[in-house]
Amino acid sequence: MKLASLPLGLAGRATVGLGKRVTGMADEILGEQAQRRTAEHVFSVLGQLKGGAMKLGQALSIFEAALPEHLAAPYRQALTKLQNAAPPLPVASVHGVLERQMGADWRERFESFDDAPAAAASIGQVHRAVWKDGRPVAVKIQYPGAGDALRSDLRHLSRIAPMFKVLQPNFDVKRITVELRERLLEELDYELEAATQRQFADAFRGDPLIVVPEVVHASGEVLVTEWIAGRPLAEVITDGTQEERDAAGLRLATLHFSAPRRAGLLHADPHPGNFAIGEDGRLVVYDFGAAARMPGGMPVQVGRLTRLTLDGKADEVVAGLRSEGFVPPGLKIDAKAMHELLAPMLEPIAGEEFQFSREWLRKESTRLTGQGSEAARLNKQLSFPPAYLLIHRVTMGSIGVLCQLGATARWREILEAWLPGFADPEGTDPNRAA
Repeated sequence: MKLASLPLGLAGRATVGLGKRVTGMADEILGEQAQRRTAEHVFSVLGQLKGGAMKLGQALSIFEAALPEHLAAPYRQALTKLQNAAPPLPVASVHGVLERQMGADWRERFESFDDAPAAAASIGQVHRAVWKDGRPVAVKIQYPGAGDALRSDLRHLSRIAPMFKVLQPNFDVKRITVELRERLLEELDYELEAATQRQFADAFRGDPLIVVPEVVHASGEVLVTEWIAGRPLAEVITDGTQEERDAAGLRLATLHFSAPRRAGLLHADPHPGNFAIGEDGRLVVYDFGAAARMPGGMPVQVGRLTRLTLDGKADEVVAGLRSEGFVPPGLKIDAKAMHELLAPMLEPIAGEEFQFSREWLRKESTRLTGQGSEAARLNKQLSFPPAYLLIHRVTMGSIGVLCQLGATARWREILEAWLPGFADPEGTDPNRAA
């Protein structure tokens, strides 16, 4: 398994300080060289794998916005290649899957079916077709053997645990890998995805900002949905006007914060390839393989502690973080230091308007991980409760896309409208939407 080659390289590159004593070179230079080699190695390995590793690589790709500019360009090239690397299935294999999943008479379900794939993904590919009632549809077909390949990859996922431990010693790495494994395995079940998509479609039907294609048919390995054309979000990132990028960012943030309240679900895969801007200007959401059940919306403490931090109530923030498990038992935390750690992260919602940027994300990444940084020292002492892992991962992923877009909007208004506990941190009615 090529995935097994990752930890040794990652662990070795974590000891860049030793190089200074041996060679006299600055840690910053050695660290940069190690980062470049690590990036090349990680994505080279991921690109040769199927299923799980491919999905993991796509998830990592949204964080290229945090890289220094001189490293970001080669990352983007490697990641673009990774995201589009899946070879198309032979036509006979496509027809075989359709026959097994829809019956020998599968052709009678369609007026027409295009054998050439319109798009490829990590565990399947999408074809254009016309349903028997005349509706244009998208037909997602799972690669034969994708389940076995995914499970094989995931058995080795724990081998990249050293990467997480270097970044955050108090992270429960086992719980992280379990969460990733569960989410990725869910993506194999297209009937589960169809149920999730129907739930989103019901919640957002008629919405002025977001549209979800209706489900037409589903089986374990074939999913047929309404075809809604749109301009890929990746194209908006690279070629869109500022106005177009602002609008896309506003819609993406609205989806992230409003879906738990409206649909009882959190869309858990904020990868640019899963979104487009439709002809009517709405955000088209294409993929629902990864979602988290949140029947009561996001946890109230997320909104409450966010607002208390903005309001400078440091003692209450530390108490809340301790009660939720972010502060390990017995660890003494200075409230002022905690506020100085958290407040810069909330800059996007501290004022009326904010523009996300790669520069801002790089600055924050450096502050939180840089050698000798007080924020980094405190950050490494904190833990991360399993209940918040997915929310954190998806929120950071969405922020990465907003930084790629360079989007400007009144982000605070979105939280006031949709994040429980934010508009009313004292708790008189924490679930009230504005």
